[in-house]
Amino acid sequence: MNAPGRSPGDTLVIVKGGGDLATGIIHRLWRSGFPVIATEAENPTMVRRTVSFAECLYTGRHEVEGVAAARAGGNSPEEMLASAKALLGEGVLPVAVDPGAEIVALDRPAALVDAIMAKRNLGTRIEQAEVVVGIGPGFTAGVDAHAVIETARGHDIGRVIIAGGAEPNTGIPGPIGGYTTERLLRSPAAGAFEPRAAIGDLVEAGEVVATVGGVELRAEIKGVLRGLLREGIDVPEGFKVGDVDPRAEPSHCHTISDKSRAIGGGVLEAIMMFLFGVKSTAEQTN
Repeated sequence: MNAPGRSPGDTLVIVKGGGDLATGIIHRLWRSGFPVIATEAENPTMVRRTVSFAECLYTGRHEVEGVAAARAGGNSPEEMLASAKALLGEGVLPVAVDPGAEIVALDRPAALVDAIMAKRNLGTRIEQAEVVVGIGPGFTAGVDAHAVIETARGHDIGRVIIAGGAEPNTGIPGPIGGYTTERLLRSPAAGAFEPRAAIGDLVEAGEVVATVGGVELRAEIKGVLRGLLREGIDVPEGFKVGDVDPRAEPSHCHTISDKSRAIGGGVLEAIMMFLFGVKSTAEQTN
């Protein structure tokens, strides 16, 4: 698939998703010289908003670690694609409200990355780009993607899989500071989310951090609020609306996580392998 004379600067990548994991991927590709367009839903519900490029859909513009993102204009896929390319020309990362990623069919990208993190494939196909990369469970390398990136915390996080798929979703988040499910904040009822604290605040176990439909939501552990849903969004009961980081380091709320960086590195490796003929060490020794 390697094209003679190709460089990252003329290799368009479309990333489906603009949450914190997708942002880690986009940031690494952007810093490596690739032009990237992100697609998202109209009202994304990410909780790590400070490090999510999709936040620009609410604010118009949002910056993460020196990279600025802005909402692509237009109402049709054609208009959004034109606006996105104009933003790229200005050195700004475009985020298009295009939940079905319809712009992919208008301008077949060199690479397509599905970073929606739905734990299943919602329609990505291997023929949609020269290289298609699926993030996490739900994809099979060689079937619906050329490569799959492992997302489970542990020894294999960020690994490029070229046969088979990632580890199945367990429903239990990876441990941070010895805590797993305890660090997640889930809505105690259905209704409108109303925060009582802000991202970066230090909270105590048992402290009320929000209400949902008028029902109090309390932190289970002590730590810093690393993520919190935007005010006023309606959510069902049990929906993830935030997380508490027991490491209690406020600066972590404004920088890309180790997990996101590892996954971003895996995506960069996969693109280099398939588009530029750069073989991984594992492939060179087989």
